[in-house]
Order: sequence, then C-alpha cells, then structure tokens
Amino acid sequence: MTTLTRTATAVALGLATIAGSAQAEYPEKPVEFVVPWPPGDLEDVLTRMIAEDFSAAYGVPAAVVNKPGGGGGPFPGAIEVANAPADGYTIGSFIIAIPVVGPQLGIAELNPNPFVPLGNFLTYPFVIAAGGNAPYDDMAGLAAHAQENDVVLGHFGAPLVPTQVTLGLASEMGFSYAADAAFDALDCNTLASGDVDVINTTLQLILPCLDDVKVLASIGSERIALTPDAPTVSELAPNLDVALWNGLFVHEETPQDVRDKIIAVAQKTVMSERAQTLAAETGALVYWQDADAVATQIEKDIETLGTIEAILSK
Repeated sequence: MTTLTRTATAVALGLATIAGSAQAEYPEKPVEFVVPWPPGDLEDVLTRMIAEDFSAAYGVPAAVVNKPGGGGGPFPGAIEVANAPADGYTIGSFIIAIPVVGPQLGIAELNPNPFVPLGNFLTYPFVIAAGGNAPYDDMAGLAAHAQENDVVLGHFGAPLVPTQVTLGLASEMGFSYAADAAFDALDCNTLASGDVDVINTTLQLILPCLDDVKVLASIGSERIALTPDAPTVSELAPNLDVALWNGLFVHEETPQDVRDKIIAVAQKTVMSERAQTLAAETGALVYWQDADAVATQIEKDIETLGTIEAILSK
C-alpha cells in the first residue's frame, strides 16, 4: 500500500468515525418544542413535562417555545417548525387541525403536509360553554334562544376542528350564531367580559370558574368525568363524532433514529404518575398513541371534517 493510499484510507476512516459519532450524539445542542398557543393549557403543561424529561435523559437544554398565532390560530407556529431543519432540534406539539386542516388552507409551507407524527398524547376535554347567567342550560335551550336572540360565539379560529364541529352542531340543531370571533385564549375572563355569549374551549381554561359557567356539551366520543351531565356532541349529532387530540410531530425528513429518541422520552413522560394525575384532575385523556395509529386517525378525521363541511355548505 502506498503512502498516498494509506493516507486516503485513514482520512476516509476518520470521516466515517466522525459522521457516525455525530449521528450517535443526537441531541448535542438545545432542543425546542414549539407549542403554537399561549402558555397554560394542557398541551403546554404536558409538553413542558416532556421537555424536562428530555433534558434529564439526554443532558441537553430542552424548552417549550410558545408561538401563539392570534387570528391565525396554530398555523404560524406550524410554519416555523416546517421551515426549521429536519434534524430533531425543532419539534411541534400540534393539535388535530395542523395535519387535518393545514394542508387545505393554501399555506405553501403546509401543503403538502410536511410533518410525520411521533405519537399523540392528549385528548382535550373540549367543551361548549356559556356564562352562568345565560338564559339556557343545554344545547336545546341555546337553540331555542338563538331563534329570537343574537348569540355570539368565541373560538380559537374559524377553520379549526372544534369551531367547525360547534358550527356544524348548530346547523344540525336548526340555528346559527349571529356572529363569531377568534381568540388566542378562551377562559373565564372571556365569558365574564360579555364579548361573547358562548365559547368552545378546553375545560382546563375554565376550571377556575367551572361552578360559574354552564357546560352545554363536550366535543369527543366520551363524556368528560368532571362534567358528566353534559352530553357529547356525538350524542347530539352522531355524524359529528371527532376527538380533539394533540401530539408530537417533526419534519418528514427527520431521521428515524432521532425520532425514536424523542418518542422514548415522550412515551415514558405521558404515562408517568404526574401526567396521569394531571389527567385525573382536568378530565383529559393522557396516553400514548403510536405513529401508525396517528396516521390512521388523521385519515379518519379528514373524512369527518368533510362531513362537517358538507353540513355547513347546505
């Protein structure tokens, strides 16, 4: 072997070793979990738990970065994740709307869907609620009241799934809202301000005033343990059966071994005692649904959303 050949071989082996080490070292710098909402709701709380455990497991900083989009809902935050390198250092904590609705909105960065699921970990206890002084106690009463009075709906964004479900339910029950408006947060103050009459929001955001509001219905397949008397939307209109979930997503080009490292921590976190305690306290469902099951869920949810669109186009 000539000196030149030996040198070339040594360089090649050295580069291979470096490349292998670099791949094995993920993560070797800070990791961001992007939550496209303000702090405080369940996806934020649980994602912070995952970030803390990720940092402890791998010895690198990991933080939640909140990217609320105002009237744009979660989509501006999703665009940031889509534009980040596909290396596992930017992870999206996304609601159902991003993979189900996002590709249909004409946003170039989201069509076609650039993300793959790592797993779902949360089904929100999502509700349709009114103030405690509302002159109706259930959806039938709201429907009757709205026939002769203007009722304003507050939501997180017009194209989002819970908003579409809420509007679809109104149509199925023979009424419509006089007006609606999008908010970054829908909580006790939203109802107390009088800016809207009805909100669709997560139970977490109205827990502090739960005794002072009326939960008219919940969105999902199962009644919420903390509001057992409120029927589900699917009980009132079976064709509107949809669960409102949140999961972790990365760019589709992210290497599988990187995905596996994120999944290993997240799955352990959400099944931990502290995460399950949060579920019991808030009425949420906290679990781990693997990537293949999430992909199937997304296909089903796209079909359901098509049904809702047909209802609203009548």
